[in-house]
Amino acid sequence: MSSDFASVPKHKIILTLLNGTGYIFEIKDYMFLRRHHHIVGALVGSCNARGLSPNEQTLPIALTSLETKLLVEEGIAVIVSKATALLKTPTELDLHQYKDRLNDRLTEQAETLKHQKLKDAEINLDKIINGKRKKLLQKGIPETEIDLNPQQVLKEIADSITFDRKNALLEICCAHPDQHIASIVQLPSLEEHSLKYLVFRDFWLRGKFVTPGDTFGADFLIYPGDPLLYHASHIVVLLGHCKLEPLELIAKVRLSVIVNKHCVFAYFNERNAGEEGCPKICYQTVYWEGNQDRERSKQ
Repeated sequence: MSSDFASVPKHKIILTLLNGTGYIFEIKDYMFLRRHHHIVGALVGSCNARGLSPNEQTLPIALTSLETKLLVEEGIAVIVSKATALLKTPTELDLHQYKDRLNDRLTEQAETLKHQKLKDAEINLDKIINGKRKKLLQKGIPETEIDLNPQQVLKEIADSITFDRKNALLEICCAHPDQHIASIVQLPSLEEHSLKYLVFRDFWLRGKFVTPGDTFGADFLIYPGDPLLYHASHIVVLLGHCKLEPLELIAKVRLSVIVNKHCVFAYFNERNAGEEGCPKICYQTVYWEGNQDRERSKQ
């Protein structure tokens, strides 16, 4: 079911439903979630290759389905769909407004380019004038006849600056200047008591930063603080049952040792139920004895 988007409380973060999960287009919303609710998400913007620092050039932020479900259930955010507004056939007025805004943005780019080039020219004006003087002398013009006025040179440079729209900067996916019609929607189906979600929620409630652990052959990476400032301390491997094959145990633990992290196995306790009738989660942390010996030697 959907409800009126205007009824959303101002303190709640707006998540836009795309590809079955929530996306964030406002940098202030993302920084609030990261600082106060230790939600990381994934920077999927056009300039995310420049680094992991969240800014307007790395928007939007794609949340995992687990992060989206958690934020909605905890009352921190609502998820909305803008499909009706964004997929409708644009009217003549919509097209006219779009073209006007596009032209305004391109004009701003042209003015910015001209301003920057003139600023660079002013810094290097002496070199430019000396270069022009040398060229005139090479053409056989006497020194006494050469009159290079700095202001005239800058005017010539300004007149020669052209802006080709083919070279316009790429627009990134930031928040749209207009508020689109949107409706609050239910989350795509996600198993209520799935081990993956319950483990993710459990570590989140403990104040940890939890990210996908695919790059380390695990299900989750656990950080004691913001991943920009801390290395992950644990890898979490989910098990379908409490039994584990020896070779799998050796493989996972050896991997955790190589990357200098503790390995945590998580599984349901089939005999006992936790709160609200949910299966109880059991954790087993495996340490390499070599690390224990090293810690004892420091004491």
